[in-house]
Amino acid sequence: MKRLMVGLLVVVVLVACSGGASASITGQWKLVSYGPAASQTPAASDVDTSIEFLDGKLNGNVGCNGFGGDYEVKGDTLTLGPIMSTMMFCEGPVGDQETGTLTMLKDSAKFVLDGDKLTITSADGSAVIVLARK
Repeated sequence: MKRLMVGLLVVVVLVACSGGASASITGQWKLVSYGPAASQTPAASDVDTSIEFLDGKLNGNVGCNGFGGDYEVKGDTLTLGPIMSTMMFCEGPVGDQETGTLTMLKDSAKFVLDGDKLTITSADGSAVIVLARK
């Protein structure tokens, strides 16, 4: 009986710990797509993008301007503070990509982390950005 209880305890501990580290958005991400939920626009293929979530701080660049701000995660909700950005003029696909992404990174949004894919959906569900872990 003791052996069975120890075996069950080990299984319970392993199951309880199995989602821990992978459930964190902490780290560096690259932009995969952005825009309306029903018609995503792929990220510009010739642009190196980076968004980093680290210790409550967000920073990145999705093609033109650097940006940063604060964030907090509670459950599946990502709450973002004001985002500050450099103000260079960005036109064409890179400008559209930056506008579409930064528009999503304000207030609060829902997120789903599926392996190395992070999907952030606006509070009203109309817009989405998809990121891949770097």
